[in-house]
Amino acid sequence: MAAGDLVSLPGHIQYGDLLLGPGTPVRWKSVTGWEDTPGNDSGAVARADGHGAYPGRLLAQTRTITVNDVVIRTEPGAMSAAVRTLSASTALREDEIPLVIKLDDAPALMCWARCLRRSVPVTTGYRIGVAEGGALLFEATDPRRYSLVEQRVEARLPRPEPGLDWHPAPGEGLVWPLDFGAPGSTGGMAVTNEGDAPAAPVVEFRGPVDRPSLTNVSNGDVIEYDIVLDAADVLLVDTAAGTVTLNGTASRLDTATSRSIPEQAFVLTPGTTPLAVRAAPGSSDPRASAVLRYRSAYW
Repeated sequence: MAAGDLVSLPGHIQYGDLLLGPGTPVRWKSVTGWEDTPGNDSGAVARADGHGAYPGRLLAQTRTITVNDVVIRTEPGAMSAAVRTLSASTALREDEIPLVIKLDDAPALMCWARCLRRSVPVTTGYRIGVAEGGALLFEATDPRRYSLVEQRVEARLPRPEPGLDWHPAPGEGLVWPLDFGAPGSTGGMAVTNEGDAPAAPVVEFRGPVDRPSLTNVSNGDVIEYDIVLDAADVLLVDTAAGTVTLNGTASRLDTATSRSIPEQAFVLTPGTTPLAVRAAPGSSDPRASAVLRYRSAYW
């Protein structure tokens, strides 16, 4: 099941396959930590010879989301079954899974999180199908929130236009409008991050190509790899994880060239970013391409 497949109404919260909110036995009254700014670690350094400090980088901490005042309503005698379902869906786990929240008519947003704590008060109302005052605590190690829709943009290596045929067959001549042939590939693409936080893309370089690279035209940042890819090869660059793998298994992080920036520094800032796909001189096979996948990111 894809993230957010069950979300259709304002107030819906989906965690994995669990749906909370309108039309379900589990309702909630408030959520804290979702629209809040996450905490941050400041790199500011105190001035030794004056007031204040020298500004440093601000790095966001994990995001903690709490679903408060959870109310569970069932038929009399069915409360334990509903709680067991909730318990199984929010059990402690090693990996993070999608947490999707839709607050109103705007598109839902998601993060990847784990449920760290579940509280279900047991009162006299439990046996008649009412449990009030519960809570769910989630932690997202990546504090950014993302759009549900993953964008996919592809570009191929530059190739020239065929141009006008200045030597037509005898008797044909040049006929208006002149045919300059199909446009060639520019090797460029533009991607738009509609959020307000930097987004970390996943880049797939596909062969045949020698020394593939992707350049952020707006600031000059480059990721480039000194490797030869055959037609069936895929070099996957996960900028969030900082990994580079060939055909899904072998690490090729060591093939990064000297002009390539660290993978985790290659981000898409809010707005539109122009990108250029390039390769080593002489590497111009029209089948070679770069595919970029990303989600708009929000604080």
